[in-house]
Amino acid sequence: MFDLLVTFIGIALFRALGAFAALGQLQQVSNYGTNPTGVQMFIYRPPGLVANPALIVAMHYCTGTAQAYFSGTQYANLADSLKTFMVIYPDAPDSGGCWDVHTDATLTHNGGGDSIAIVSMVKYAIANYGVDSARVFMTGTSSGAMMTNVLAGAYPDVFAAGAAFAGVPYGCFQGPGMWNSACASGQTTKTGAQWGDMVRNGYPGYTGPRPKLQIWQGTQDTTLNYHNFGEGIKQWTNVFGYSETPLTTQSNSPVNGWTRTTYGPNFQAISAQGVDHNIPVQANDVLNWFGITGSQQPPAPGTTAVPTPPPATTTTAAPPPVTTAPSQTAGHYAQCGGNGWTGATVCAAPYTCQVLNAWYSQCL
Repeated sequence: MFDLLVTFIGIALFRALGAFAALGQLQQVSNYGTNPTGVQMFIYRPPGLVANPALIVAMHYCTGTAQAYFSGTQYANLADSLKTFMVIYPDAPDSGGCWDVHTDATLTHNGGGDSIAIVSMVKYAIANYGVDSARVFMTGTSSGAMMTNVLAGAYPDVFAAGAAFAGVPYGCFQGPGMWNSACASGQTTKTGAQWGDMVRNGYPGYTGPRPKLQIWQGTQDTTLNYHNFGEGIKQWTNVFGYSETPLTTQSNSPVNGWTRTTYGPNFQAISAQGVDHNIPVQANDVLNWFGITGSQQPPAPGTTAVPTPPPATTTTAAPPPVTTAPSQTAGHYAQCGGNGWTGATVCAAPYTCQVLNAWYSQCL
C-alpha cells in the first residue's frame, strides 16, 4: 500500500512541477565523503558559473530521482540565467525513493543516515568547486521537504536558509519505519516548546544561528495532512523565539489565492488555498528568500546572532497585496507572467517575456 501511495505521489508531483530544459546535464560525483547509506550525488554547474558561487541542495520527492527533480523544477534553468549558483541533486538510496527522515541517526548532528551524506556533498562542493560556505541553501518537495526540515534541525551550522514544499515538522516521522501514518494523517500534535525541543535535541549544545526557513503547503493536502503546516509554524516560531501570531499577512502572495505569513526575519509560512499535495514549486520566490535574487539577505552560518524576538503582544497591520502597474517594465531575469501573477508583463528592452511553465515566465 505504501509503495502504491508513494508511486502515485511521485508521478503526480512530477506532472505538477512541469519540465524545464537546462543548457547542460547532470554530472555524477562518486567518493565525495562520508556516506553510510549510499546516497548518490549529482551536480549541475551552469556554463559561465562565477567564482565562489552559492549552492542549492535540491531534494526530490518519494519515488523521485535526482534527474526527475533536475528536469521538473526551475533551479537548473535559473542557474543558467543567473550563473551565480550551482545545484546539488542528491538521489535517495531507499527502494521507494524516499529520504530517511525517521531514524535517530539522520535526525542527529553527525549521527549518520541520509542527512550526513548530504552534508558531505556540501563539504565536497566547498572544497572542490569553490562554493561560498556562507551561501549554502536547501529545498525540497514532499519527502525532500521533510529532509529540508531535518537538515535545518540537525545541521544548522551548514545551511543559511531553506524552503520546504509540502513537508512535515522536524522529527514528526521519527520512528521505526519509513512511513509514519500518525504524522502523515495529521494526528500528531505538540506544543511549540515540545516541537522546538526536538529541533534543539538534533544538535545538543548548539547555540549558533539557525537557517532562515520557509514552509509551503496546500490546504487540501491529504497525503501529508495540512495539520502539519500549523505544527510546523509552532515548531519554528518556538525555535526562533517568535510569537505564533504573524507580524504580517499578505494575501495573493506569491500566487492568487495563496497567503504568506511572516513571523520574523527568519521564518515565513505560505498557505496555498485549494491546492493538494502537488504544490507547484515557486523557485523564483525561493531564490529571493535565499538572497540569490532580490533583497533578502540570509545570515551566514555560525556568524550571525539569532535576532531578538519581538514581544508576544506586539503585531503590525498586514500590508496590502503588492501589485505592479501593467505599464511598468520588468528587468532582466525578472518574473513577467504566470498563473496568478499581478506584476509587470512587459520586459525592458532588449529582453522578452518567455514562458517557462504555467506558473512562471521570465525576462530573458
